[in-house]
Amino acid sequence: VVQLVECGGGSVQAGGSLRLSCVVFGNFGDNYCMGWFREVPRKEREGVAAVDSDGSMRYGDSAKGRFSISRVNGKNTLYLEMNNLKPEDSGLYRCAAAFPPYCSAGHVEGFLLDPPPIDSSFGDWGQGTQVNVSS
Repeated sequence: VVQLVECGGGSVQAGGSLRLSCVVFGNFGDNYCMGWFREVPRKEREGVAAVDSDGSMRYGDSAKGRFSISRVNGKNTLYLEMNNLKPEDSGLYRCAAAFPPYCSAGHVEGFLLDPPPIDSSFGDWGQGTQVNVSS
């Protein structure tokens, strides 16, 4: 059983920074994709940033130039460094991981655009951490 636990969210003013963390409990092998997704009520889930087991990274358009995704100890901890935050960055940030056959190294862009369903047998999701950015 794999569990993803996020933390680091909070309330900040526009222009501020936050660092989100996602700690992985359990093991899902060495061929995977991991990433951050933002959920806002009445809007489609948006891929923010993702990385695969080879270290390839992809960012959503809104995150490019401001956010940075990184891993520590391989897949045990995933970070999202968010700088120059804007009110439109507000939302529930959820960490997700996916593995073959849904996602594998070299397919991180597809994972960012089309993450696994919440109840997928080939992926795991955290409960999320809330980010609120005020103007």
